[in-house]
Amino acid sequence: MNERELRDYIAVLSPPDRRVMDDARARQARLAKPPGSLGALEDYAVAVAGITGQVCPTLSQCGVAVFAADNGVVAEGVSVTPVSVTWRQCVNMARHKTGMSALAHRFGDSVTVYDVGVERPLPPPAVDVRIRAGTGNIAVEPAMTRSQAVDAIAAGIRAARRAKEEGLQALGIGEMGIGNTTTAAAVLSALTGLPPEAVTGRGGGLTDAGLARKKQVIAGALARHQVKPDDVLDVLHKVGGLDIAAMCGAFLGCCEQRLCAVADGFISVVAALCAARLCPVVSDYLFLSHVSREIGYRAAAQALGKEPCLALGMRLGEGSGCVLMFRVLEAACAAMSDMATFEEAAIDDGYLAPIRNGQVGR
Repeated sequence: MNERELRDYIAVLSPPDRRVMDDARARQARLAKPPGSLGALEDYAVAVAGITGQVCPTLSQCGVAVFAADNGVVAEGVSVTPVSVTWRQCVNMARHKTGMSALAHRFGDSVTVYDVGVERPLPPPAVDVRIRAGTGNIAVEPAMTRSQAVDAIAAGIRAARRAKEEGLQALGIGEMGIGNTTTAAAVLSALTGLPPEAVTGRGGGLTDAGLARKKQVIAGALARHQVKPDDVLDVLHKVGGLDIAAMCGAFLGCCEQRLCAVADGFISVVAALCAARLCPVVSDYLFLSHVSREIGYRAAAQALGKEPCLALGMRLGEGSGCVLMFRVLEAACAAMSDMATFEEAAIDDGYLAPIRNGQVGR
């Protein structure tokens, strides 16, 4: 895929089925409960209905796609974790021994690891979509070429197609790559215009001195590369990561394949923002799982115009929040599909007229 083909691909992505969503809202109004009493679950059910084309949707198959890559900026001392952990944790995922994969295994969700650019190639069952062996060090050179950024996006698009072929209805989009809170913060700062100080956190546990160094590295990279904030490809190739670019492509691919796209934490939501800047319709397919403790998360979510669902103090990454969000979406679908309507429950709902007419606060 080249840039022109990517533009053509994005141009034909379409929103969820509005007619089905209207029908789903009408069913919600007939269910035997006070209007709005299931809160956000009602909104989630309507959104899933539009994505799947089913008024009473089910999410029987969910999975997490993990995009893995190393980041040259680690050489600048922006992470307390050695780069070798990327490779080791990706291998552990296949054994269901990382936080996310243990949760996924418990609930029967699939996990697929995509090697987009780990420094040392991953063994099977990881899927080889390697673009290069890690990004360049953004403190001194661009992360990758512009064409490599497009290649990584294309890899993510193919991952969404594979998920659809495997029968998935919801895809969680996670990552593994030491140093990627630095690249994510750089991308977010470039896209939003916020200063690095406002979007840069401690990642895996930096000291005050380490955090100051991280902010300095990001500010220097942005100044060195003169990133164009209105050009997502320019941002990704200069200060991004192969993992972030591939995740961006996966969010785009979920639109094409009509999959519920679940974002994890900070890195994932920044990738979702990249996708939404390329194609605003991405937001209609997007569900934010949990509030990350990374300082930049809230800014990224606000830029997307989305609210996360869960507040659990999580900051693991990998796609761990996605597994929990699948359960929330399943609950929303169960209520829509399995609850009785007032008519089926033999309940006269006339008593709700004042609420429906706005005469009583809900």
